[in-house]
Amino acid sequence: MPRKDTGPDFIEALARGLDVIKAFGPRQRAMTLTEVATATGLARPTARRILLTLEELGYVRAAEGGFALTPRVLELGVAYVHSMGLWEIARPHLEQLSALTRESCSIAQLDGSDIVYVARVAVPKIVTLSVSIGTRFPALQTSLGKVLLAALPTAEADAVLETPSQSGITPRWRPSTEERHAALRAVRASGWAVTDEQLAPGIRSVAAPLRDGHGKVIAAINVNAHSAETSMERLTEEFLPALLRTAGAIGADVALHESIPQSTSQVPA
Repeated sequence: MPRKDTGPDFIEALARGLDVIKAFGPRQRAMTLTEVATATGLARPTARRILLTLEELGYVRAAEGGFALTPRVLELGVAYVHSMGLWEIARPHLEQLSALTRESCSIAQLDGSDIVYVARVAVPKIVTLSVSIGTRFPALQTSLGKVLLAALPTAEADAVLETPSQSGITPRWRPSTEERHAALRAVRASGWAVTDEQLAPGIRSVAAPLRDGHGKVIAAINVNAHSAETSMERLTEEFLPALLRTAGAIGADVALHESIPQSTSQVPA
């Protein structure tokens, strides 16, 4: 069924193709035609044509009696990251922070009520949840998400959090509206955020905002640790100062990058 409230230039076939790609997830790595049709609300013939088209383009492959995504799908997300230039700017700083703390460090942005990881330097750890570029988690229960939500006006943050999470994760912490507002006020006051096993057991982290040359929060950066190895005191007293310095350094490089005039083709007079 065509979507409602779309403009005259809306391409329904493209939207359906993206719906099919998004139907796959950590718990649905391989899906039959029927499962894809059910998950997307598409008729089986339509779902079949889309899957075969994606297979021909290299984004889907036949697997386990059905279909599965291929690594080529990562190109879609990588194109976004590269278009920002944020990874190239942040990478050396993120690597230094990870080497200093000996912990995994990540950068994420807000997408609806979720955070999406756009950069990461990982160290080998046994953790409850695996993380890679493109991973989604509910924003409110992560330090990265708290920082990003706190950068929004309260009414806008409330509206964002009304959007259902697409992460497939059920977080441990489910605060009331008053508790949520108090938590985000505390983040706005301090300029950084922590989470202590609010998303899943064993996971605690501290995060800070990344700002552009105009002071706008464009992403968040964190240090992630296992609760059995790293205390909250160490997280905030030892890792936080290094994190804040790193966030400042990345922000300075972003501002410098923005100040460099973009080259343009010269047209003879």
